[in-house]
Amino acid sequence: MKVKSYRELIVWQKSMELATLVFQVTKSFPKSEQYGLINQIRRAAFSIPSNIAEGFCRGGRAEFRQFLQIAFASGAELETELEIAKNIEILQERDYTILISKLGEIMRMLNKMITNIRNDQKKTSF
Repeated sequence: MKVKSYRELIVWQKSMELATLVFQVTKSFPKSEQYGLINQIRRAAFSIPSNIAEGFCRGGRAEFRQFLQIAFASGAELETELEIAKNIEILQERDYTILISKLGEIMRMLNKMITNIRNDQKKTSF
């Protein structure tokens, strides 16, 4: 079955859930971080599903792969920022564990999609 909309992609659905959870968790961060770490964490989290959607709608496989790579890089940024928040004790260990677990699953899915597209492109480039 051919996917007709990015909304059908499990990785997009899971990244939307993660973005929503990140928003909820960061509500409890100190107000002093409103324009610092809170903003950075939210932007990285929101970037993942946004880039999946944009890449899908671009129409080409090469462009889709490029946007998946951007989403993957945003995931690495988010992972780093969550660890910083945990280390400076504004993110509880329990929340960190949940977020990192969900992010890890998304990152694995993105990596597999990127690899599959790259391999498909190598096969058809002859």
